Amino acid sequence: MNYILENDNIRLTVSDHGAEIKSLLRKRDNRELMWQADPAYWGRTSPVLFPLVGNYYQKTSRFCGKTYEMGQHGFARDMDFTLERQTEQELVFVLEDTEATLEKYPFSFRLFLSYHLEKSSVRVGWKVENTNDSTMYFSIGGHPAFCCDLDTYKLRFMQKGQLLGELQSNQIAEDGSGCLGDVVKNFGLANGMLGMSDELFDKDALIIENHQADQVTLVDDQGEDVLTVKFDAPLFGIWSPAGKHAPFVCIEPWYGRCDRVGFCQELSEREYGNALEASAVFQVYYDIQVKQS
Repeated sequence: MNYILENDNIRLTVSDHGAEIKSLLRKRDNRELMWQADPAYWGRTSPVLFPLVGNYYQKTSRFCGKTYEMGQHGFARDMDFTLERQTEQELVFVLEDTEATLEKYPFSFRLFLSYHLEKSSVRVGWKVENTNDSTMYFSIGGHPAFCCDLDTYKLRFMQKGQLLGELQSNQIAEDGSGCLGDVVKNFGLANGMLGMSDELFDKDALIIENHQADQVTLVDDQGEDVLTVKFDAPLFGIWSPAGKHAPFVCIEPWYGRCDRVGFCQELSEREYGNALEASAVFQVYYDIQVKQS
């Protein structure tokens, strides 16, 4: 089922399947900003990545002497959430562990996704509650896809109000594992801008670590801002499917990422993983700010 929030500036549509954004419409020109999940390119719009961002090496994790198998980006994006609260400005969805999730992931949890409208912005909130009697380990991230022309649109990066001179990105290995290789690439930015093309993503996502930026703006072919994604995440991804010349780009705040090639340690040893003590709560958010004029 779909749920709608709207004000004078924007209209947001969210599905209870995956608690996923399905549409973000700018009302002044009736412009759809979200990718509409054409499976010829990519059949999703804005999935939540939980309890895994990216891939475990060889699709397996280890915890307390037991091995678990789980696919890319975890399972939350493919599950039905329950609507917990709806107001004129906010939607809150919740997901809890099941017998099926416990076969893939050794922790119980409550995961809340919230969407709050304010003027021309959507605040996307994530809250993880640890319902175990011991520490749980997890990753979480966003994967929103925004309509654009890769040949003519650009991305502008900001860090604490200063333009970056270059952007350092880790690259996915070419061994088919979907995990991090040893290659690090530097992208020179012209006035903070990065041009896009199919070739930019020919080795999968750009994985940008170490708080290098806290906002990314999508800029159109006329040099006008379309929207800005703002976050306080330790790393983020930029992605469009390789070789498809897809008409969208994903700007993805992450609290976690894929394993490195060859990683075979316990869940507690994963780089950028989150440790949440028993009965504790992890709560973060990111904003999608729509440019109106």
